[in-house]
Formats: sequence, structure tokens, C-alpha cells
Amino acid sequence: MTITYTDTREYTKDDLQQLFQSVNWLSANYPERLKKALDHCETVFTAWDDKQLVGLINAIDDSELTAYVHYLCVNPLYQGKGIGRTLLEKIKEKYKDYLYIILIAENEGLKEYYSKNGFEYVDGRYMFVIQNE
Repeated sequence: MTITYTDTREYTKDDLQQLFQSVNWLSANYPERLKKALDHCETVFTAWDDKQLVGLINAIDDSELTAYVHYLCVNPLYQGKGIGRTLLEKIKEKYKDYLYIILIAENEGLKEYYSKNGFEYVDGRYMFVIQNE
């Protein structure tokens, strides 16, 4: 298996839907909106096994100080093979001159994963959200 990494946004809405369904994320239910959202982000790196999209990371930034990682998504069949780590490294390299690279882990188990990949857990910070469906 050879994984190819790109930042060319050659994914289709079907590619995105399949990847996001593999991890049971709500955004998979809105493939057109998901593609439009990713197409408008400053940064998107993708991981491909031949023609199959198997991983993706994206970031939104203010062009100078802060970059926000929104999605890090790897198909479960490909997890544990270094794909997520490589995608995180690409983000860290691109934003190495920014003051902050921020991401939110949506479950307790990801704290260790992100810590192993150079992110610091910040206790006492709170995330607030409005979810419109």
C-alpha cells in the first residue's frame, strides 16, 4: 500500500461522503455542503490509496497568528498506519510560524493521540457550540 498526499483538492463530494461516513460523522449527510465548505478553507491536505480518499485534514486561518484544525479524518481501515500523523505534520509545517495551531478533540481518547503528536492539552479551557440541523 502506497499512500499519496496532496493539497490539490481533487476530491469529489462522493469521495468526501464515503470518507466521512466511514467515521460516522454527521457532516457526511451533507456532501454538497461539505465539499463547498472544504473548497473554501485555506488549507486541505488529503491522503489517497490509489483513487480512494482515505484521509483528510483541513485548517482555517487568520493569515498570521492562528490556524484552527477543523477536521482530521482517517478511514478506520487505514488507521494505525501513520496517515493521521503525516497529515498533522503537514499542518504543523505549513503553520510553523503562527503563534497557535488549535484543534478540538471531540472525545477523551484523542487527548493522548494529539499529545503524542505535539499538541498540548489545555486544562480549564472550554468549547462552546451551537449546532443547527
